[in-house]
Amino acid sequence: MSDITIDEIKLKQLLKSAIVELLEERKEIVYDLLAEIIEDIALEKAIQEGENTEPVSREAIFKILGRNE
Repeated sequence: MSDITIDEIKLKQLLKSAIVELLEERKEIVYDLLAEIIEDIALEKAIQEGENTEPVSREAIFKILGRNE
């Protein structure tokens, strides 16, 4: 078997090209992934903020929402 050698600069260029091509061809996957990450971060922040507030009754929440339950 013969060995294949490639220098570091060429390898970097090939990897960059492959990543850019993947991102261009699969924009919807990248968009969905980023949207999910942002949602997770927002949910984590909301949970942390909620842990530092006083509890509210179910009735109070439904009153604010304009429902009668």
